[in-house]
Amino acid sequence: MNKKSAKQFFVRNIVITFALQFFKTMEIKTATFVISNTDVRKCPQDSRTEFAFIGRSNVGKSSLINMLCNQNKLAMTSSTPGKTQLINHFLINNEWYLVDLPGYGYAKIGKQGKENLKKIIENYILQRENLTSIFVLFDCRLEPQKIDLEFIRWLGEEGVPFAIVFTKADKLSTGKLNANIETYKNKLLEEWEELPPIFVTSSETRAGKEDVLNYIETILK
Repeated sequence: MNKKSAKQFFVRNIVITFALQFFKTMEIKTATFVISNTDVRKCPQDSRTEFAFIGRSNVGKSSLINMLCNQNKLAMTSSTPGKTQLINHFLINNEWYLVDLPGYGYAKIGKQGKENLKKIIENYILQRENLTSIFVLFDCRLEPQKIDLEFIRWLGEEGVPFAIVFTKADKLSTGKLNANIETYKNKLLEEWEELPPIFVTSSETRAGKEDVLNYIETILK
């Protein structure tokens, strides 16, 4: 990616970062499932803002969504990777949509299955006008993954705003967690002049919940 384009791409995030301190943490009072589908044309037809969540299979996406929404079973969790293969819309506080996108990188669904999921994901991201930002989830325990780096590079090339959310922070010691995140940042800076917003979360300890919700609240305002 052109570093000048990357810098322009993240200028608005500097403004958002300074604005975060002026808003109280959003409280999610209601979270209601609306629809699942594989066709962007069948997504809700109103004009509400959408924030999408995506990541590699088994990154802890469903658990994170449930934690953010104060529910245990809003998004279906499973020990089987690749369970989410639909675009799932949840209406939050009757104001905006949280969108649970299919996970990428799950090998066992086969080549055709992966192509189908890739098409579903790309069509939604590129065609959905309501989409405001994407939260891309990384497992904090792992070194930078090629598939993750390629995905956010594609988002940047397409001019799609995104933030990075590290999951499963409770699985590491503070020192190891900080070291892994620093490794990721250094890897990103090989291509990006400015880093996207970065959040560190745990669905077990609820760490990072306020940070993510504050970020969403700031954009909505």
